[in-house]
Amino acid sequence: MAEIRWNFEMSEDPLISIVDDDTAARSGTRALVESLGYKAVSFGSAEHFLKSDMIGDTACLITDLQMPGLSGLELQELLRSQGYRVPIILITAYPNENHRIRALNGGAVGFLSKPFDETSLIDCLTIAIKQRELDAEEKRDLRARATASRRGRA
Repeated sequence: MAEIRWNFEMSEDPLISIVDDDTAARSGTRALVESLGYKAVSFGSAEHFLKSDMIGDTACLITDLQMPGLSGLELQELLRSQGYRVPIILITAYPNENHRIRALNGGAVGFLSKPFDETSLIDCLTIAIKQRELDAEEKRDLRARATASRRGRA
């Protein structure tokens, strides 16, 4: 698998990636996300997302929990293990407290049960985009401090 790199610079229009094996759920989620003014791209499986060239540009990942192949939790754990810090919102038709705890402990910004309230998804997206912006700002600050430190030693 190719090395995953995170693009720390935020674009003006954050890209939201949606992974769900259910075509209707995927299309509905994408339509909602786009109605909020975000760019969105959707994938029918975690594997298709991982093979895409959109990973580094994704500002937030919305993924179904239970899918053939890699589950949403497995996708989250794989991305985290590779150092990828994209905010993740997990959705499921089969809510389970153990899965919710595992997702949130793994860094998910939301765990929603299908059918979910649009307001809940909007709230999670707002948190995710803000988190991504703060992470990008922190990265820029670190770069600036490192540059200033190198200049101070010269």
